[in-house]
Amino acid sequence: MVMQSQVTSLQQQQLALTQEADELRRRASALDEDNRDLQTQLAQSQQETRVIGEQLSAVRDELTTTTQQLARARDDARRVENKTQMLLSSQKTNVGATITANSSLRDSLPTISIPGIEVRRDRDVVRIELPASKLFYAGGARLLPDAGGVIDAAVVEIQRAYPDHLIGIEGHTDNHPVAAAGWKSNHQLSVGWSMAVHEYILAQNRLKPEQFFVVGHGGNHPIVSNATPSGRERNRRVELVIYPETAGG
Repeated sequence: MVMQSQVTSLQQQQLALTQEADELRRRASALDEDNRDLQTQLAQSQQETRVIGEQLSAVRDELTTTTQQLARARDDARRVENKTQMLLSSQKTNVGATITANSSLRDSLPTISIPGIEVRRDRDVVRIELPASKLFYAGGARLLPDAGGVIDAAVVEIQRAYPDHLIGIEGHTDNHPVAAAGWKSNHQLSVGWSMAVHEYILAQNRLKPEQFFVVGHGGNHPIVSNATPSGRERNRRVELVIYPETAGG
């Protein structure tokens, strides 16, 4: 009887231990599943952190690029404003308007002389006349073989006397309708002349690109009457116009 009671007690203890072991296994399984969920969430968080980091880096790069573009845009705006003021001054001068120049700047422009080239003071600027007949083939904007020598003579004097000044490259034609193939108007041809001289000067690397601006006046500003062949020839020209202001302001 006693033996039977002990066996029953042991069976009950074994059952209790089995149940406890099952409960522990269930808990372990639940903890293992929780651990897998946490690892998955951790991996997702790490991936999201990397994505956010990459996006933040991209935003920083874009901000840097935008800041640089803004600085360049401001510089370009200042240069355009300066060139616009110079162009307005040139146009007013050519039509005989009164310009009140800064006398100290005007007086600072030295007088130069270039053999075979007309150089003249025009209020607050200096104009160097390059005859189109010495620069271009007839009816076009292609430079003659000897045109480089004419331009170089002017550039040498500009380098010496006005190394940092603003320089307008201004094309002028006569008043006869343009007859050259490929040119719609005298204005277009005069711009072609100015651009050809501009490109030649820049190719020499003697003066800074920011010193120059290009203008085409067509036949609007003759120096002399267009009534004679010699007058029309004089009016066909590219002028290097030296302004009192420097390219740096």
